[in-house]
Amino acid sequence: MLRFAKLVVALTPLFAPVAVTAQSAEELALVREIFADLNPRSIAENREHCGYIGLDDEGNLTFSEPTPGDSDSCLADDPVNIQVITTSYHTHAAFSPDYSSELPSGSDMEGDEDEGIDGWVATPGGRLWYIDTDDMTTRQVCGIGCLPSDPSFIAGDSGIIEQSYSYDELVIKLGE
Repeated sequence: MLRFAKLVVALTPLFAPVAVTAQSAEELALVREIFADLNPRSIAENREHCGYIGLDDEGNLTFSEPTPGDSDSCLADDPVNIQVITTSYHTHAAFSPDYSSELPSGSDMEGDEDEGIDGWVATPGGRLWYIDTDDMTTRQVCGIGCLPSDPSFIAGDSGIIEQSYSYDELVIKLGE
């Protein structure tokens, strides 16, 4: 069912008053609001939090309550308030020099692709990433400190972080 989410969103203008496409200004504002609240909690608890963004019964953009995960993974609960899921969102917990938390992982991209949706990732350094599963690419929407960040974060710990990566480039960089 989720594989058809993008098609349903494309048809939404025919059936609902509000149409939302991936990365609309409305969606980006909602994502920033979600992560402004969630990233500090994720960092303090050293656990990922995840959920979904989509359209409710009336065609309004909304998000599911975040599901807590552990320090390096999260599996979102099925949303009860979303009729059409368009994207996922998740945080990357607290900064650790033992984990490449400043980038989405190959698994992050694969999980979104399997569900037929795109995704948003917030990092402990305050970066915001967008995962595009049509192209299997990820790109920084904004860099270090654009979202609340971990005071323990060490810039440069993960080496040079490019503005965007293909899936293949990402898994090579991360050694996955």
